[in-house]
Amino acid sequence: MTLSRREALAALAGAGLLVGCSRVAETARNLERAPMPLPIREDDLAVATLNRFGFGPSRQGLAQFRDLGPEQWWQVQLKPTDEEPDHLTWMISRMETQHLSAYELRDFKEEVVLFQMQQAAILRATYSPWQLRERMVDFWTNHFNINARKGIATFRKPQDEKEVSRAHALGKFPQMVMASAKSTAMLVYLDQQNSNETTPNENYARELLELHTLGVEGGYTQQDVMEVARCFTGWTEERGLLRAKGRFLFREDLHDDGEKIVLGTRIPAGGGVRDGERVVSLVSRHPATAKHVGGKLGRFFLGDDVSPKVLAKIEKTFLDTEGDIPAVMTVIHGAFPAESGPVMKRPFDYMVSAMRALDASTDAAKPVQDALSAMGQPLYQWPMPDGYPVEAPAWTGSLMGRWKFADALAHNRLQGTSVDLPKLTSELVGHAGYIAATHHAVSAGNEVANLLDSHELAAQVALALSAPEMQWR
Repeated sequence: MTLSRREALAALAGAGLLVGCSRVAETARNLERAPMPLPIREDDLAVATLNRFGFGPSRQGLAQFRDLGPEQWWQVQLKPTDEEPDHLTWMISRMETQHLSAYELRDFKEEVVLFQMQQAAILRATYSPWQLRERMVDFWTNHFNINARKGIATFRKPQDEKEVSRAHALGKFPQMVMASAKSTAMLVYLDQQNSNETTPNENYARELLELHTLGVEGGYTQQDVMEVARCFTGWTEERGLLRAKGRFLFREDLHDDGEKIVLGTRIPAGGGVRDGERVVSLVSRHPATAKHVGGKLGRFFLGDDVSPKVLAKIEKTFLDTEGDIPAVMTVIHGAFPAESGPVMKRPFDYMVSAMRALDASTDAAKPVQDALSAMGQPLYQWPMPDGYPVEAPAWTGSLMGRWKFADALAHNRLQGTSVDLPKLTSELVGHAGYIAATHHAVSAGNEVANLLDSHELAAQVALALSAPEMQWR
């Protein structure tokens, strides 16, 4: 994506958004600028770090970063606690999805469960001071993607979120893979509950190898997929009377207990549930996994143009530490900002970063969730196991939804969400107050500011939120 400022504003004018069409059109015609490098390489280190390793800068987040300093901030972020702001704790605690079991949630409508899951994710990303953890939860949720709308997966997904991506976000990768393998949300999503000795189901086996660990070029064969599927026969969920329904269950009577060969490794007969556990241990520590998952992390945080030297260091650290995520992330952080190619914000990133930039007060309810859906990323609802794409071309079609959201946010037209722009800009120093408010970098927008002085404040903020700078992290 190489939108210039002129092209962005002209598109807004053509859509009739934000302010009177003729005034924006006139602004766009007068805005003769060369295409802008994305992202802005001269950004303050605090701003750049919070954009890349969190969900964008807020005034409170910037103050914390600058008080601690870059290295201390990183060390604190690597060891998050359960301590959260009181208002966030209160809002999250009111949700049934945070307290009830997978089976108990079946008393609620699917839409209610999905609503609360999305609400919790948006609130945490917006307000939690543990920005690295929230960024990692987002990454791992996408890596171990589950379409919550398939079958009864909706009611299992809140438990999966707590016990897989959130519990292990900054832990050990093999432990996270094991938790995912025993997640009933993953099992029912990939039809593993129907797998038995007579008809082993290959869905989970294939995604474990292709997406979760080794990667499509990881060297496994169709025979390996078939053998892994045999290892996981009998892995299902508890549905018995007077039992803890919805939890993981291994059924010996459905398991193929014969000998298997996986990636050249012999798994002896008679292993029972340990067959699947051995597979998880084998593939989560495999060199191909270090390359696939380590490379995916490197490109997610440093951009597609990250150097082979840095990727090799990430891969080696992943392998040497047996998937210690903080160690791997420290290598990635150490390469930043020297290695910081452009990474486009997905709609979730964009929405949260916009609200954080303006210190918005939000309940993350239906108007916000509808806006996110209009941008193309309703959370937990990507239909395929590969998760929402990260490539920029996948999201260029969502720009109209972003502009409409920016307009509604700046003008306080989202019920349950509000911003106090006069208060925000009155506390900022510099000519281009709205640019400072949205980008936390006054120098980034001085050229544009003079051309937009005649617009009212909310329109200026909406335009700044819609600018090319804001679409990249």
